[in-house]
Amino acid sequence: MLLGLPDHVTACLFDLDGVLTQTARVHNAAWTETFDAFLRARATATGEPYRPFDPGDDYNRYVDGRPRADGVRTFLASRGIVLPEGTPDDPPGAETVYGIGNRKNVVLLERLRTNGVDVYPGSVAYLEAVAAAGLRRAVVSASANCREVVAAAGLEHLLEVRVDGLVARAEGLRGKPHPDTFLAGARQLGVVPAQAVVFEDALAGVAAGRAGGFGYVIGVDRAGQADELRAQGADVVVRDLGELLDEEAGG
Repeated sequence: MLLGLPDHVTACLFDLDGVLTQTARVHNAAWTETFDAFLRARATATGEPYRPFDPGDDYNRYVDGRPRADGVRTFLASRGIVLPEGTPDDPPGAETVYGIGNRKNVVLLERLRTNGVDVYPGSVAYLEAVAAAGLRRAVVSASANCREVVAAAGLEHLLEVRVDGLVARAEGLRGKPHPDTFLAGARQLGVVPAQAVVFEDALAGVAAGRAGGFGYVIGVDRAGQADELRAQGADVVVRDLGELLDEEAGG
């Protein structure tokens, strides 16, 4: 298996946060700060007990890999909280689904400006090997900041196609766990799903890869959830993409 992939694979569809870049931890911290501020204010206003956002379970179950507004809706629903939808233009302080999502984005961008973007060295080495082997390459991310993160990480020259939150909104694509964005990435690369492999660290992303009928789904376990990734449909789970290079060198 070339690069740890079945012979029929001709294209690779990479999630961004947690697969190529170490921004998943920044997203996690931004969500935690945003939701905790909201939950604390709500507890003060209603007299309900304050139960903070869990950056492990809550993040992985309800937020990771989903478009921003979907993450807000899904997490709030888990707490029995219903807010007005609002609009994508709501200010970051608005107590609406979009307002909370926009607040999270402000926090995220502040953290990225302060700390920059780190990549996973094994993922960069794997991307370079995939490019050298002539396989097609796309990044598929729910993030509306995908272009900026890819540029800051220095990965633009290794990725041919980008399908992100902005593209999804413009084209009316449903977010993960629906397969729409991965299917769009395959179309732009000129391949059918059966010829493509999906690389994902999020449970919702792995589920999207399986739902789209893709030829192979690789789960990247950055959060100690290998069993959950397999349960969602990952064909194989690795802790780092560099393991796939080691496998080839050893095989």
